[in-house]
Amino acid sequence: MAFFEFDCSDRTFEEIQIFAGFQDSNLDMLSKCFKSVCMIRDQKIKVEVNETLDTHLVEEVIAACFSIIDTQHRLNSQDVSYICSLAFKNRLKDFKAHQLHAVCKTKTGKMIYPKTIGQAILCDAMRHNEIVFATGVAGTGKTYLAVAYAVSMLKSERVEKIILTRPAVEAGESLGFLPGDMKEKVDPYLRPLYDALNEMLGLETVEKYVEKQVIEIAPLAFMRGRTLNDAVVILDEAQNATCAQMKMFLTRIGFGSKVVVTGDATQKDLPKGTTSGLDVALKVLKKVEGISICELTNSDVVRHPLVQKIVQAYDAYEKRESKDSKNKRKRTRT
Repeated sequence: MAFFEFDCSDRTFEEIQIFAGFQDSNLDMLSKCFKSVCMIRDQKIKVEVNETLDTHLVEEVIAACFSIIDTQHRLNSQDVSYICSLAFKNRLKDFKAHQLHAVCKTKTGKMIYPKTIGQAILCDAMRHNEIVFATGVAGTGKTYLAVAYAVSMLKSERVEKIILTRPAVEAGESLGFLPGDMKEKVDPYLRPLYDALNEMLGLETVEKYVEKQVIEIAPLAFMRGRTLNDAVVILDEAQNATCAQMKMFLTRIGFGSKVVVTGDATQKDLPKGTTSGLDVALKVLKKVEGISICELTNSDVVRHPLVQKIVQAYDAYEKRESKDSKNKRKRTRT
């Protein structure tokens, strides 16, 4: 039985443990991806050689995994799976070039890094453009990274405030029937934004900043008539904004401000027949200088691995339904 060996003698015991993963979960993922047996013996990573194994590819994957360990001091099986998928597509070089730039730090001191090429492109776009559109399916980290970038800008005093907004679209339950005052009515719609802020700043700091209006969280309708200077402004769930609302929002931007618009075109809650302002904006503004459009895909999903499978299953189902519907219309006409 022949083995390909990757020498880890220059690595610490802790780094090798991180590479192996909890209960060898990372080694198991590597074995699954390369359809081979992977193990660690005598400070060497050993991979059983078979007919399909590309040892050069294995070496690239292992090196990429250790590059994540070097920069983030962590590695999980999802990282290994993603790196392997990039290796099979010959895209590992792109991944390593972007992965080294941290976005922000959480309240516990953990550094936040982009985890996929799509996320890295989004982070780079936010650094270099005044307005960024980030579209993609659930779990791609659009909102989380936008909030992380906003917090980093606030901490470094490059802006004076963060403004977070989203359309308060009623999805199955009328706002009027919800208990409490206006703030209590709209807070459930803004909960994902609060969750991200609490992780990065801590609950007490967020409450203090909200009280002093350093952080503003409000429904999209409350943006009308304002000019937003020296702020990072995030419009979340933008697929639920109407064309008029989107135009109103984008024309609020003032001097020294950055705008990030996030949305998922597959999850619209607008009334039937209403055109999404996000869809129109992406068409109208795609060639405007200073505006960047980043589209995250299924491969950028960074939640539980099942989320990616769910997204892919729904995509396949919707494509089949669309195809069946077209065929049915053709048969009807003939």
